[in-house]
Amino acid sequence: MQQDLIARAEAWLAEDPDSDTRDELRALIDAAAGDLDALAERFSGTLQFGTAGLRGELGAGPMRMNRSVVIRAAAGLAAYLKATGQGGGLVVIGYDARHKSADFARDTAAVMTGAGLRAAVLPRPLPTPLLAFAIRQLGAVAGVEVTASHNPPRDNGYKVYLGDGSQIVPPMDGDIAAEIDAVGPLDSVARPEGGWQVLGDEVLTAYLERTDAVLSAGSPRTARVVHTALHGVGTETLNAAFARAGFPAPVPVAEQAEPDPDFPTVAFPNPEEPGAMDLAFATARRAAPDIIIANDPDADRCAVAVPDADAESGWRMLRGDEVGALLAAHLVNKGATGTTGVFAESIVSSSLLGRIAEAAGIGYEETLTGFKWIARVEGLRYGYEEALGYCVDPDGVRDKDGITAALLVAELASELKEQGRGLPDLLDDLALAHGLHATDQLSARVQDLSLITRAMGRLRDHPPVALAGLSVVSAEDLSEGATGLPPTDGLRYHLDGTYRARVIVRPSGTEPKLKCYLEAVIPVADASDLPSARTRGAELLTSLKRDLAEAAGI
Repeated sequence: MQQDLIARAEAWLAEDPDSDTRDELRALIDAAAGDLDALAERFSGTLQFGTAGLRGELGAGPMRMNRSVVIRAAAGLAAYLKATGQGGGLVVIGYDARHKSADFARDTAAVMTGAGLRAAVLPRPLPTPLLAFAIRQLGAVAGVEVTASHNPPRDNGYKVYLGDGSQIVPPMDGDIAAEIDAVGPLDSVARPEGGWQVLGDEVLTAYLERTDAVLSAGSPRTARVVHTALHGVGTETLNAAFARAGFPAPVPVAEQAEPDPDFPTVAFPNPEEPGAMDLAFATARRAAPDIIIANDPDADRCAVAVPDADAESGWRMLRGDEVGALLAAHLVNKGATGTTGVFAESIVSSSLLGRIAEAAGIGYEETLTGFKWIARVEGLRYGYEEALGYCVDPDGVRDKDGITAALLVAELASELKEQGRGLPDLLDDLALAHGLHATDQLSARVQDLSLITRAMGRLRDHPPVALAGLSVVSAEDLSEGATGLPPTDGLRYHLDGTYRARVIVRPSGTEPKLKCYLEAVIPVADASDLPSARTRGAELLTSLKRDLAEAAGI
């Protein structure tokens, strides 16, 4: 076994084009006589290509993100495009500022060119929405974005879009994966030294011109914003969009404004993670803005915080569901939805969106988790997901877009400011109209992925009969399909009682996490009921988390 493992590692080493990972792998091989574990883990399988493309830790070997893995993925994608009659078409490639992103983008361009397709690379690290926009703008047959979004610094990833500007879904992922598996030795993959186009700023200019479309002509533009890019690529594009729109220049969180692949000030570069917003709160205490806006490192997500005198920091992060409802209400109130548009969200997001749509006479759809599904809804006017993703201009960017969402949040904050109100006041209005939709998440990050499988198996074998003192009236295994949705690995529980409580459990598609999504709808008679409704909602969610954690064994 040891000799076989070392032989496979030597064969991989012989064709690895990257001196960094060659040195790393050589050191592992030399150390293997004393410790096989590290080497064996990297050769225990192959990083799997799926609807999220590829994502994983950087390093040598087939279970890591590296140039060898990316070249094979690009060759498989090129073969798929040729097999589906799109050979000779244009593939646009974007990338973020993570370690190796520029190398992976260049390798992809070389492979596409060698396969007879045309390739165009965005001019520098830019937000992921720019890639989604460029696909449609340039009439490409596919796009690739090299990014690991808000994953830890050691990770990178590879997202694939097709010609409509939306991410791949089954069965395309399986077809591409089969082509990747069929790729032979790396020296059989043609990789010329040039022949692709490096785009200038014309795509960025066209995108920025398009961002104006999300705002109403003559709307107030007075909101003052503190902005953090969390060491990602969002600062330049967001500042340019705000300047074009006529908003005050955002106040940057200086320590996090420039791209840095090591993300030195945060444990995880995700606005939802504890501590990630501490520097933004500190900046806001000095600058006294109306709101804080945060983008994740590839700027496809948008987080919002509002002043809160009761919070220790003086600020409160809005939940993704709260921002999703606020943007929906804003689009309705400013007459931007038309008569045929559809509001869409994933099944893990708050049911409040459906009630806003129903009250406004707008179509509404639920999809599986991920914008790869939301973006495909027929007639989509607005889509969101609780994980801070918002699609507010689907004709321009058929994916989540943290830049245009930030513009729309700033417009809403400006309108409310003119009325002497803030975003929390509009949330109160929505609670009075539709009930207080209290949501929360129970998330368990693991080192051993088998723990997630074990938790899902435990819930399937022994489904809870009650949670938070409420009877479970329906338990759906989403792997069998539900309400017309394609099968997915997930469980959904509806609970008895007046609170319309709901729980969904699923493995994360992009991180080693088990994620549980909780909602309870608390009736509200009038404004005086709001404080007690919030208290009751918080208590109920706390009980749900406790009981669900026990049931899942996490």
